[in-house]
Amino acid sequence: MTDFPGSPDSAARERDAAESASAFAHPAVAPDRTAAYGDHPDQVVDFYAPRDGRTGAPLVVLLHGGAWRSPYDRAHVSPLADFLARRGFAVANVEYRRGGDDIPRQRDGAEPGAGSAGPVAGRWPETFDDVAAALDAMPALASRELPGADVRRIVVSGHSAGGHLALWAAARHVLPEGSPWRLPAPPSLRGVVALAPIADFATAVGLGVCGGAVTQLLGGEAGSVLGGDAGAVLGGDAGSALGGDAVAVERAAHADPGALLPTGIATAIVHGVEDIVVPPAVSEAYVDAAARSGETVGLTLLGGVGHFPLIDPSADACAVVAEELAQLAW
Repeated sequence: MTDFPGSPDSAARERDAAESASAFAHPAVAPDRTAAYGDHPDQVVDFYAPRDGRTGAPLVVLLHGGAWRSPYDRAHVSPLADFLARRGFAVANVEYRRGGDDIPRQRDGAEPGAGSAGPVAGRWPETFDDVAAALDAMPALASRELPGADVRRIVVSGHSAGGHLALWAAARHVLPEGSPWRLPAPPSLRGVVALAPIADFATAVGLGVCGGAVTQLLGGEAGSVLGGDAGAVLGGDAGSALGGDAVAVERAAHADPGALLPTGIATAIVHGVEDIVVPPAVSEAYVDAAARSGETVGLTLLGGVGHFPLIDPSADACAVVAEELAQLAW
C-alpha cells in the first residue's frame, strides 16, 4: 500500500495484518447455485439461499473487493455470503472482470503492469460492463435460481472496491448523457450498504489508496499524476487529483461515485475508524459531497475496527453489517 499523509505506524499495520489473516482464514463456502450473466468465465453469480428455508427473503447483491485486481475474486467473500444467508437473506455473490498482469494497461500501446508493482487495477470498460450487466440480469436470474428470493427487495452491498461498484450501480441513472451504462430511471433497489468503499476518487487518489488503484482503473499510471503534496488534493475534485490527465478525468465523470450525486437511493456506509487500507476520510468525503447535493447518506463509523472485519463472519462488525442490510431490506 502506498504511504499517505499520516501514514500508519507499525502497530496499526500489525493490527491490519491480523484482521486480514482472520478474514481470509475462513474456507470458501460453496454456493447453492451458480448462473452466468454473460459468456466470459468471470461473468457469473453464485447464489446462496436463506438457510432457514424462508420464502420472500430480500436479496443482497454482493460485490467483492480487492482493488479491482484479479488475484481477489468472489471466493473470499463467500463466508460473508453464507453468514448473511444464515441471517435470512438470499445472496447473489457477483463475479466481474478485473485487472491483471495478462492484459494491456488501460491505454493502447502500454506494457502490462508498467509502472506498477502488481496487477493492473480494473479493466476499462469491462469491469463496469459486467457490473451493469449483472445488475440488469439479476431479477430474472435470481427468480430462476432462488425462487424463494423477493426480487422486489434488492439491496446492493460491496466491500472496498466492491463498495465503489455498489455505489456506482445505484447511480447509473445520473451518469452523463451518452454513457453506455446510463439507465433512464433509478434502478429498482431498496438501497445500498457500502462497506469501507472507495467512494470518492479525489480523496482516494490523494491518499494513495491501494497503491494507486484509482488512477490505474481510469487509465493513468499509479503515482504518476499526483506530484508534490498528495494531501493537497484532499477535499478537491477528481480532476485536480488526477493532475489534469484528460482520459482519466473524462472517465472519472462516468465512474466516480462522489461525482454521481444525488441518487435518490437510500444509502448507508459502514467504515472502520482504524482502516488503513481505505481510510474513513474517503467515505466521509462522499458523505459530505452527498450533503452538498441535498442528500443524506448514513455513515456508521466503528471504533477499534479496520478494513477487514466488515467481511469477517467471526468479527462483531459483521453483525453491524447485517443489521444495516436488514434496515433497508425489511
